[in-house]
Amino acid sequence: MHRINAMKNTPNDMTALILIDMQQGMAAATGPRNNPGAEARMAALLTAWRERGLPVVHVRHLSRTPGSPFWPGQAGAEFQPRLAPLPAEHVVDKHVTDAFAHSGLERWLHQRGIQQLVFVGVSTNMSVEATVRSAGCLGFDCRVVADACYCYDRPDLDGRPRNAEDLHRVALANLQGEYGQVCESTELL
Repeated sequence: MHRINAMKNTPNDMTALILIDMQQGMAAATGPRNNPGAEARMAALLTAWRERGLPVVHVRHLSRTPGSPFWPGQAGAEFQPRLAPLPAEHVVDKHVTDAFAHSGLERWLHQRGIQQLVFVGVSTNMSVEATVRSAGCLGFDCRVVADACYCYDRPDLDGRPRNAEDLHRVALANLQGEYGQVCESTELL
C-alpha cells in the first residue's frame, strides 16, 4: 500500500490546488450528474487559495479528436469564467485523462518544492481519478475534495446504466488510502 503523509486540515504554503477540466464544454454537457453544487465549492476553494497566496494549477483538456467540444479553439475548450486562471496561475494542457502524462506537471511541482496537492474537478471517475492515481504513485501527498468533484451517469461494460453518485463514490473509494485521502471542502476552508 502506498504510504500517505498526514496533511494538516488547513493547507500550508506549499499545498497546490489542482482544478481539473473546469472548461465550458463541461458546463454545457448534458445528462444526469451528481454534486450540483461542486462548482460553487471549487470557486470557494479557489478564492481561499488565492487569498492565502497558495499555488494554483488549472488543468485543461485539449482533445485530439476533430469535432470534440474540447478541440483547441472551440468555446468548449475555454475555462469556465468563475474558475478561470489568473495570469500568474499555472495552466497545464493535457490530451489524455491523466494530467501528469506528457505535461510537465510533475517537474513544475518539484521545481517549486510542492509535495501536497488538493484535487477538485471533473470527472471524478475519469480525469480526477487518473490524475490522483499518478500523483500518489509519484509520491505526492494527495487530498481529493469529494464535494468539489462530480461525474455523469454512464453504462457499465454490460450496458447497464450506472448513476453518477455511485460512480463518484466508487472512484473515491478507489483512491482513499491507496493514492490519497478523501475529504470535504469544509475541512480545507
